[in-house]
Amino acid sequence: MKTQRLLVTLVLLVGGLTGSMLLSCVGLGPFAPQGITPAMKSDFGLMAEAWNTIRRYYVDRSAVQPRGMTYGAISGMVEALGDTGHSTFLTPEMIKREKELTQGEYKGVGIEVRMKGRRVVIVAPFDGSPAQKAGLRPGDVILRVDGEDVTGIALSQVANLILGPEGSAVSLTVMNPATGDLRTVTLTRTSITIENVTWQRLPGSSVAHLRVAAFSRGVSKALREALVRIQKEEMRGIILDLRNDPGGLLDEAVGSASQFLKSGNVLLEKDAEGRITPVPVQSGGVAPDVPLAVLINAGTASASEIVAGALKDARRATLVGETTFGTGTVLSQFPLSDGSALLLAVKEWLTPDGSTIWHKGIAPKVMVALAPGVSPSVPESERDMTAAALQATHDEQLLRALSLLTANND
Repeated sequence: MKTQRLLVTLVLLVGGLTGSMLLSCVGLGPFAPQGITPAMKSDFGLMAEAWNTIRRYYVDRSAVQPRGMTYGAISGMVEALGDTGHSTFLTPEMIKREKELTQGEYKGVGIEVRMKGRRVVIVAPFDGSPAQKAGLRPGDVILRVDGEDVTGIALSQVANLILGPEGSAVSLTVMNPATGDLRTVTLTRTSITIENVTWQRLPGSSVAHLRVAAFSRGVSKALREALVRIQKEEMRGIILDLRNDPGGLLDEAVGSASQFLKSGNVLLEKDAEGRITPVPVQSGGVAPDVPLAVLINAGTASASEIVAGALKDARRATLVGETTFGTGTVLSQFPLSDGSALLLAVKEWLTPDGSTIWHKGIAPKVMVALAPGVSPSVPESERDMTAAALQATHDEQLLRALSLLTANND
């Protein structure tokens, strides 16, 4: 079953792991692959041997949970591929929340995380989420959940620790990888509707700050409508803010990038045989000539990287900020019998010029980092803001982009 998601969004939300055991503890039975070789038979036998040994001898009997062991084993197989942060195992609860996110709604703490080595790393907090309000930032490493060390634990198991009912609290101990500083935050799980497209005229200017929080269903249409309104107000430039945007649907990324382009490709897809298929710009974009700057950072991932890469390669916009996360695969979802699934990389995507994004990210032309403790400004907070107040936000990425557009229009 092909999924349009380019990056699995692990929104840590309400719920738990359910369902029945998949792997028989006494043998492989019908789950052994067809055409099994002697070496493969030996490997599968080894797995069953380990399973039986743990079940029979491990001293903490309460920890011997068949479902947890099954999911841990599957997660380990996927992690052994080395496709860190991309291919992954999804529990039924993760799949449910994945669907909610693409519809623009979720319940929980509102962070997207990935494994990097043996550590759980925050890709991005979602707008308006408890995680964002607590100041969690892209790159923060989650070391403990409710005091329990999660280093080296499978991602699905970490998710199970953070998941819980709406209104309940969870404590996360996070580390800033740049400084090594530790802090513990307590978050209350809640229900949030994401407003994916927002904009505001920046105070004292004729430049619009246009934010896309995620590429959920309907975003390209909402973006088009916002661009029409922006141009009716005779704005002289647009700052497209893709910071902390974890991505979303491929079609929405293509439709959104096409609003700013007249022709060419939005991206290239490369399959396992090396065949490259271009994905062209859709006709009818409403803002192909408006002066444009794009804000990116380490939380810019997946579909948002497609948009940033397309605009960069077309020389359509100046990218400002920090190097993006580096999601570069098209993922296909392969359902398993209990409602869980494998999300595996089956294609790689490239920018229109053929640049690889996978594990590398997209570097901005103008490199600007935010100072520690400074969060990106968002359009909602700028509605009643003065020009002096905008400067006082110390959002140097936004201010630099504004300076570039203002200088080009003078």
